[in-house]
Amino acid sequence: MEHDKDSARGLAQLEGYLLWNAEVEDARRRAGRFTDQLPWLTRAQREDVERVYTADRVASCRDSLIRISERAAELRGEYSARYRLLRKRCLAAVVLAIGAASGTCAALTLLTR
Repeated sequence: MEHDKDSARGLAQLEGYLLWNAEVEDARRRAGRFTDQLPWLTRAQREDVERVYTADRVASCRDSLIRISERAAELRGEYSARYRLLRKRCLAAVVLAIGAASGTCAALTLLTR
């Protein structure tokens, strides 16, 4: 069981790593396309603009991922609380139904004697 959890955690980390690297590579490609539109830049200027553009895009993505992660945690907590409440209500309804059925059976048994 612990081995399965470790494997799942490792796969999730690997997936996160690959997704993040893809995002960084996308930022680099976008930076290159951006500087392609500025043909008057020198090579050094182009590299600087690409570096700044990439860093800005990566920071923006990181901020978005943090906000999404925090919201996902909030939703997980909200839905867990709702699920617990629903489970308690269902259990109470089942107990009441069993109690009512048992009471009805007992009353019928007493009445038919």
